[in-house]
Amino acid sequence: MSNESILILSLIITYGIVLILFYMLQEQGLYLWTIIATIAANIEVLIVVNAFGMEMTLGNILFASTFLVTDIASEVYGKQTAQKTVLLGILTSILFILISQSWMLYRPAQTDWAAPAIRTIFSNTPRMMLTSLLVYAFVQMLDVWLYHTWWDFTNRHFGNSRRFLWLRNNGSTLISQLLNAALFTCGAFWGTYRIQTLVSIAVSSYLIFIVTSLADTPFVYAARKLSKAPSAIHTANRQNVQ
Repeated sequence: MSNESILILSLIITYGIVLILFYMLQEQGLYLWTIIATIAANIEVLIVVNAFGMEMTLGNILFASTFLVTDIASEVYGKQTAQKTVLLGILTSILFILISQSWMLYRPAQTDWAAPAIRTIFSNTPRMMLTSLLVYAFVQMLDVWLYHTWWDFTNRHFGNSRRFLWLRNNGSTLISQLLNAALFTCGAFWGTYRIQTLVSIAVSSYLIFIVTSLADTPFVYAARKLSKAPSAIHTANRQNVQ
């Protein structure tokens, strides 16, 4: 199976899992996926592949799924719940850095076979995780703020809180993902790759984010329809005003 096919399949499966977890567990499902995606994306991003004629890191789809989570949280439950998912992602990154680095303190036994590979992967993790932590905190908070700014704008001008979901969803995510692609690439890989490779990674990451951002809109609509909270939109509007 080609890299391109795997990426497309991964996008569908990942967003599908988010929707399933939300349907089964509601906001707890969103919190659960945020934790899983935060850990997995910061490991997967170490892998560089060629796909669609570009050189790119993995982890983009998993990271994009956290924006899907905050958009669902914003749409269904409001700003406070969305900010809580961001806080969970930040705390997860901090705790994972501490836990993974504690593994490096152990002296492996002579029969150990895993330690060299673990050290190779996680010796690079602190920089990745720290960069990801700072960039994640900034762009996710920006995404939540932009989402509700667009919501206020459309609600004031059109008087219907359910309309223009596609605008607040894509309008917030595409802007925040642009900053994410640039800031993370520079922070995580500066000095590791050539400038040409950095530019290629940043551009390819943003192109992937454009696709993932546009692709997640139907899932946000579906999540709003699957919500088991009868007053979800009313609650979201009230938190939005606050």
